[in-house]
Amino acid sequence: MKAEEIVGALMTPEGRVDPYPLYAAARELGPLRKLTDMPAYLCTGYAEINAVLRDGTFGKQVFESWPPELLAVLPEDGAVRAIGQSILDMNPPDHRRVRSLISSAFTQRRISGLESAIARVAEALLDELAERGAGGASVDFMESFAFSLPVTVICELIGVPEKDRHRFRPLAHELTAALELIADFESLGTADEAARELRVYFDELAEQRRREPQDDLVSALVQVNDAHDGRLSGAELVANLILLLVAGFETTTHLLGNGLFLGFENPQVLEEVRKGAIPVSAFVEEVLRYDSPVQLTSRFALVDGAKVGEQEVERGDQVLMLIGAAHRDPKRFQYPDAFDPTRPDNVPLSFGAGIHYCLGQGLAKLEAQVAFEKLFERFPDIAPAGTPTRRDRLVLRGYETLPVTLG
Repeated sequence: MKAEEIVGALMTPEGRVDPYPLYAAARELGPLRKLTDMPAYLCTGYAEINAVLRDGTFGKQVFESWPPELLAVLPEDGAVRAIGQSILDMNPPDHRRVRSLISSAFTQRRISGLESAIARVAEALLDELAERGAGGASVDFMESFAFSLPVTVICELIGVPEKDRHRFRPLAHELTAALELIADFESLGTADEAARELRVYFDELAEQRRREPQDDLVSALVQVNDAHDGRLSGAELVANLILLLVAGFETTTHLLGNGLFLGFENPQVLEEVRKGAIPVSAFVEEVLRYDSPVQLTSRFALVDGAKVGEQEVERGDQVLMLIGAAHRDPKRFQYPDAFDPTRPDNVPLSFGAGIHYCLGQGLAKLEAQVAFEKLFERFPDIAPAGTPTRRDRLVLRGYETLPVTLG
């Protein structure tokens, strides 16, 4: 297959459900291949992607550089612009300015201090799961646990009241369409509506925290915004709260679902994790490598002379980085198509690298480790109950439903 055909196939429902054969075809073209129909490259090599993520000559494409005809179809209050005003799509110095304000909520000390709270939430959810699965009844692991745990944790951190949290799963589902490979931006109507609803919600929550500050991230960022010293605009405040909410539970939800399914497919591994023969942390790292909740990202050459490996690319050229393909790169991982939590030097790129590495990666891994440890201990005979359904997404890969019985 040609590189252009692979990209097109990855944008189909069939390609999104199982992209790994397409990744294998892409790797056969080499670690970097130019697309003939656009100023872009397809990158599949682990070493090349890792280097680009850490290279300051590559960055995000800011709105000012977008073609006017494309900007004309993007609503001012829509999903693409909301994401573009967050640190996800910022370059230095703006990225450094805003990220430094948010990072105080994700220090290693603070994350470590959340472990007991995460354990309490997980245990309460497992109690509810036991009630729903009593008598051998089938329960949806995604709905009953994989969504509820991370959304509870990130909402506590941000400061979202418990009564409002049920709203976010459908809104996040719609909004993340704006993170996908998009052929027609005018098709993002539902994503734009989700962005508008989230924007209104966080505008109102920020106003509440102005009147009644609390010990949460919203209150802290509102104070910075109200200082009027240029460190954080109102649009940046809301955009980054939207990003933190969506990214804060979407990736962890998929990490939990993907991990449990891989446990079902590898029962001996699951048993060894349950007994402690395989550290749960190693299991989580291998899930991140083998079936990453984040499959793709991209960067643009910001200067002349930028290089991917030995290949020079022109300023403005895009590098589409297939993280899911890099995680099966035989130059980096021995027997890459085998699920093996005991593999040495396992460093997935699921949470990125360089200045854009995910602020919440430590929190996501901690949640997954606590969750799997308690889940496998509480329900050693947990088993699949019917056919799971995948979400129709490529960039954020995970399950929509995962029915199980608890044994």
